[in-house]
Amino acid sequence: MRHSQLKAFHHVALLGGFSRAAEALHLTQPAISEQVRKLEQDHDVLLFRREKKRVFLTEAGEELLHLTKQYFEVETRIGDYLSATRAAVEGELRIIADSAQHMTGFLGPFQKRYPNVVISLRAGNTGEIIDELRDYNAEIGVAGSLSPGKDMSVLNLGATGIVAFAARGLLMASQKELSFQELAQLPLVFREEGSKTREKVEMAAREKGVRLKPAIVAEGREAVRELVASGAGIGFVSEAEFGHDDRLVKYGLRDAELTMSESIIYLTQRRDVRVIRAFMDFASGIQAGRDARPGAAQPGP
Repeated sequence: MRHSQLKAFHHVALLGGFSRAAEALHLTQPAISEQVRKLEQDHDVLLFRREKKRVFLTEAGEELLHLTKQYFEVETRIGDYLSATRAAVEGELRIIADSAQHMTGFLGPFQKRYPNVVISLRAGNTGEIIDELRDYNAEIGVAGSLSPGKDMSVLNLGATGIVAFAARGLLMASQKELSFQELAQLPLVFREEGSKTREKVEMAAREKGVRLKPAIVAEGREAVRELVASGAGIGFVSEAEFGHDDRLVKYGLRDAELTMSESIIYLTQRRDVRVIRAFMDFASGIQAGRDARPGAAQPGP
């Protein structure tokens, strides 16, 4: 097994083809194909299924890709260590969050301090976030969980209450709260399975002997917001994520005091990746300043 063979396989797997890998590595396509062929031959393993002009990873290929992601990240970290005198932090910071609103106070200031870091932000529920971090498909997660697993490090952002919300005019103007019994008679818009907010609301309702059945299940918080704003039903969200939207009215939950904690999380074994370390040090400083303000909300349990 040679470094060049692993590098060829890694780029073909990541980029989805031999020609793209050849272009990225500044080699010819036959050279890349030969490196992968030798890797498969030497270890008697099939890493790709070739169908016409497309390639797909086999199960063995999927497992090897997970390992090469770690292998080449360590290589990058060695390079960072050997050039530690460089002042600049650079590279890509991939963030997956259950709500972009939790990142608004961090990303702008961080990018100003580290302009050579390219930030990408995408949405996901807590289950997806943890899976993506473990698969090395993201560096930072923002999730509604203080206990994502022993392999994760956590920065607690605090907790706020969970509320119901509806389109303005859908319910009587005098209505300020909703009970689970009332909610069971209304059309509900839930997020997909894996949402911590949904999980907490459903669990609290069951404890009261009420079964909440969604009329619509939508992928992602923004989809839920737009459906609710259209008058399709009642949604649920933490107060920190409710924001300002004149189309919507929020309602307390009469039967229970539910809170949602939010945390910045990352895979502990990647703590020495320079861009992760820089972001977490920066975020910890901002959060410490917030926590020190008079009257600041205490972190959730």
